Amino acid sequence: MAAEQGHSGLSSSLTDLMTSLAVIFILLLVASLNNAQQEGEMTRNAILLKLQEKLQTELKDYKDRGFEVKNDPKDPLGLIVLVPEGLLNFEVNSAVIPAKGTEFLQTIIPKMSSTVCSADFKSDINSIVVEGHTDSSGTDERNLPLSHERSMAVVQDSLKILEKGQAINDRTCFLNFLSATGRGSVEPVLDESGNEDRNRSRRVIFKIRVTSLEQRMIKKISSTPEQDIK
Repeated sequence: MAAEQGHSGLSSSLTDLMTSLAVIFILLLVASLNNAQQEGEMTRNAILLKLQEKLQTELKDYKDRGFEVKNDPKDPLGLIVLVPEGLLNFEVNSAVIPAKGTEFLQTIIPKMSSTVCSADFKSDINSIVVEGHTDSSGTDERNLPLSHERSMAVVQDSLKILEKGQAINDRTCFLNFLSATGRGSVEPVLDESGNEDRNRSRRVIFKIRVTSLEQRMIKKISSTPEQDIK
């Protein structure tokens, strides 16, 4: 009986020890993940700020006309490149880029591509999305494809511009990042009174997204030689 009690007490002690070790392991794991997340957020914010400042410096000639690079309020990994008013605003039911818009693209696209494809940023960029919009006139069935036509027009013009003089490496890199999408009329531009400004709503903007912590970790693992993975 005494032996059975001793064996039972030993088993109980071992169980308590294993439970304690498991709790400690979980706490250390949680702390490690929190630290990694905080470091990832700091790295992400530093990259976004550096990229924002670089683009604004490269295109400072348009600053007085309303050019702006700002954080995307809907995406912590994103920047929104706002085009000066009147440059990429379209006529009603049209996807033809205004002449001033073409001139603007001829300035912004080479500088944007050389910036995001530079050694400072290339590995940290996830995507560059050209996003088209319409005003609220017309039906959703027409507005959605129309907004996509506008974004595609900008993408096609951008590629033509890069073909004329940009280094082939930058051109290929930028093409890999670039895509087009249309949002229809779901995000109109409002005036000071809260009413839709239809002229400004018919627009195209650029959205630049940096890589997430998870994507950076995957890249790091995939680039690690097999012999270094234990």
